[in-house]
Amino acid sequence: MTARSRRRTASSRIRKHKKSTSAPQPRAHKGKRRPLPLENDILTAIAAAGGRAEGKEISAALELPRGRRKELHTTLAALCRHRVLAEDDGVFYLRQANDFVHGTLTMNPRGFGFVVPDGGEARGAGDIFISGRNMGAAMHGDRVLVRILGHRGAKRDGEILKVVERGCDLVTGIYTAGRTGFVTPEDERFPFKIIIRRQHSLGASDGEAVVARLIGGPEAGIGNPKGEIVEILGDPDNIGVQTEIVIRKFQLPHAWPAEVRAALHNIDHEIRADAPDRADLRAVRHITIDGATARDFDDAVAVEKTGQGWRLHVSIADVSHYVPEGSAIDEEAYARGTSVYFPTRVLPMLPEELSNDLCSLVPNQDRYAFTAILDFSPAGKLLARRFTRSVINSKYRMTYEKVAAIILDHDPELCAEYRDLVPDLEEMEALARKLLARRMARGSIGFELPEAFVEVGEDETIANVARRDRTFAHQIIEEFMLAANEAVALTLDEHHPHRGLYRIHESPDPVKVAEFAAFAATLGLALPKEDMGSPGWFGKVLEAVAGTPLEYIVNNLLLRTMKQARYAAENSGHFGLAASHYTHFTSPIRRYPDLMVHRALAAILAGGEKTPPGDRRRQPGEAGEFLSKRERVAVDAEREMVDRLKVRYMAHRIGETFDAVISGVSSFGLFVELLDSFVNGAVSLNSLRDDYYEVDEKNHRLIGRRSNRVLRMGDVVTVRLESVEVGRRRINFRIQNPEA
Repeated sequence: MTARSRRRTASSRIRKHKKSTSAPQPRAHKGKRRPLPLENDILTAIAAAGGRAEGKEISAALELPRGRRKELHTTLAALCRHRVLAEDDGVFYLRQANDFVHGTLTMNPRGFGFVVPDGGEARGAGDIFISGRNMGAAMHGDRVLVRILGHRGAKRDGEILKVVERGCDLVTGIYTAGRTGFVTPEDERFPFKIIIRRQHSLGASDGEAVVARLIGGPEAGIGNPKGEIVEILGDPDNIGVQTEIVIRKFQLPHAWPAEVRAALHNIDHEIRADAPDRADLRAVRHITIDGATARDFDDAVAVEKTGQGWRLHVSIADVSHYVPEGSAIDEEAYARGTSVYFPTRVLPMLPEELSNDLCSLVPNQDRYAFTAILDFSPAGKLLARRFTRSVINSKYRMTYEKVAAIILDHDPELCAEYRDLVPDLEEMEALARKLLARRMARGSIGFELPEAFVEVGEDETIANVARRDRTFAHQIIEEFMLAANEAVALTLDEHHPHRGLYRIHESPDPVKVAEFAAFAATLGLALPKEDMGSPGWFGKVLEAVAGTPLEYIVNNLLLRTMKQARYAAENSGHFGLAASHYTHFTSPIRRYPDLMVHRALAAILAGGEKTPPGDRRRQPGEAGEFLSKRERVAVDAEREMVDRLKVRYMAHRIGETFDAVISGVSSFGLFVELLDSFVNGAVSLNSLRDDYYEVDEKNHRLIGRRSNRVLRMGDVVTVRLESVEVGRRRINFRIQNPEA
C-alpha cells in the first residue's frame, strides 16, 4: 500500500471528535511521565479513526484553532518519541492498538469501577479495572473509551479517555426539599447528589421519590451536578412506587408507543381452522399447566400412548402469525427483549391484546399454534420429530397444584372432578420420568434452585416471604419444554446452521473447577477422579452430597464456577443440560429469541429457504448479544424488586430469631440466608463477641483464635435480626449461640 493510499484510507475512517465529553488528564503515576495536555484527546481521535490518521485529520477532529496547531504537532512528536505513536509519511498510528478498548462502565459505590468491553459477557476476567482517579467525568452505565495502563496477571488496569455515550440522563432518587434542594440517587453507583433549584422541583414534597434529569454532568467527579425534576413517583414506602423506581432505574420500557397501539387495530382476530398451511389439531386433547396466578398461557401439551411408546404434542402460541418482522409491534418487542415479572406487576414484551388474548392458549377456544410432534420409545428415546403450524383447542386450564394433587396425592375429589383427564396426566407423568432419567443419565446437571415467593396482600402490604413450592408437576412441563427445544435446535442445525439463534452454555473455567476441588478436599469430600469438570462429573458431585449438610455449600460453590447461558448464532451446545443442541422455542409471548426461532422454523416448513425471511434485517449474532443483555437486565430488575420487598418485610421483625445458613464469608464477616424465606443479610465480625475470629476466605470460613471454633459456609446457625437499613437494602443479623 502506498503512503498516498494509506492517507486516503485513514481519511475515510476519521470521525468528528467531540471534546465536551473528554475526560480530564489523569494524575501522573509515580515513576511515570506526566501526560501532555492534548495527549488523551489525540489518542481518542486516532482510536476513533480505527488506529491511524493524518495530522490534519486529527486537528480537524479536535476542532483546534489555528493558534494551537503548533501544540498539536509538538505533542504528536512527543508521543512518537515515547513510542506511544508511530509515524509513517505523515500518518500517525497507535503502536498498541489493542490497548484502546470501548466498553460500558459499571461503577462501585466506593468510587472505582469496571469496564466491560463491547462484545463481552457480564462481569468477568476480561473486565478492565478503573480506579477513582482514572474515572474522569464518566458515570455508571456510560459507554467509554479506555486506555489500558497495565496488567496484573490476567487483570487489566485502565483509564477512561472519553465518554462516548452517556448511559442515562435520568436518575431516580429521593428528594430533599429546601431553598436549594437535592435528589439523592437510589442507585449508590451514582456517588453524588443532584442539586435542584426550587423552580426546577416540579412541586415535589420532601421525601418523595422522583425522577431527575441531569443538566450537564459531574465534572471529573468533582462537585454535584445540577438537575431538574421531571416526574414525581410518590411515597417510597408504597410498593407500587417501589416498582416504578425499579422500572426507571433499569430503564425498562413501560408504555406502548402510539404506533404499536395503532397496529393492534389492524390485527385479524379470526381463527381459520381450514387455513392451507395449518394442521387441524383441535381433536388432540391439549391442556395447559401453569401457576395459579398465571394470566398468559403460551404452551399446551398432550400425550398419547402408542404402540411404540408415546407421542408428545407441544403446541406453542404462534406469535409470528400476528407479529410480522419489522412491524411496529415487532420493533417494540425486540427493544424490550423479554417480559419482566414483578410481584405486583408485569411489563409484557407484547401488548396484552396479544399476550393475554390472541396468543394465549385459553381453554375451549381455537388458537393458532406452532406444534412439535415428538415420538418416544418406552425408554424415553426420541424416535421421530416433525413440526407444523396448527390450530388447537385446549381442553383444560390446569394448575401445578391440581396436577400434583392428582398424580402424587391421588386426591379423591380432584380425581373425580377430572376423571376423564386422569389417564392423560398419568401418561404425562410416566413419559416425563423417562425423559428426566435419560437426561440425568447423559450428564445433565440437576441443580435444585429454590425460589422466594413474595405474597402481597390486597392492601399492598407484604403478607409473607416464603419458599416457592416445586413438585413433579413442574417437572412434567419442564421436561416437555426441554424436549421440544432440543428437537427444534436439531432441526435448525440441519437446515440453517448459521441462521438460527441457539441457547448456549459454555464449559466452566478449569481454574474455577480446580479451586472448587481443592476446597472440597478440605471438607473431606471424595470427588470423582474421572472427567473432572464435565457435566457428568458435576452431576456425580451433587448426587454425592444430596440430603447431607454439605448439599447447600456444594450447590452454591458449583454454581459459582458456571458461566452464564446466553444466545448465540453459532451452536456450541449447552453444558448444564449436557445437550449438543439447544434453543428457546417455547415462550414467544415473553422471549424475543423464541419468536426468531419460530420464524426460522416457519421458513424451513415453507420450503427450506436458505435465509429465513425474519432474519434478513436482523442478524442472529447481533441479536443474540443484544437479547442476552436484555435478559440480564430483566433478571437483575426482578431480583432487585424482590430484595426491596424483603427488606420492607423484615423491617417489622427486628428482634426475632431465625434459622439460617451461612452463604458466604468475607473480610468484614458473614453472609447468611434464612432457610424459610431466602432473605439474605450480613453478620459483622464485630458482632461476634465470644472470640476473636480470623478470616480464611480461601476456605470460606472464620476461625476463632482462642477456641478454634469454625464458622463455615454451609453451616446452619440461629440468627437474631438486629437492624434493617431500608434505604440501603441492608439487613443485619447477630449469630445466637455460635458454639451450636
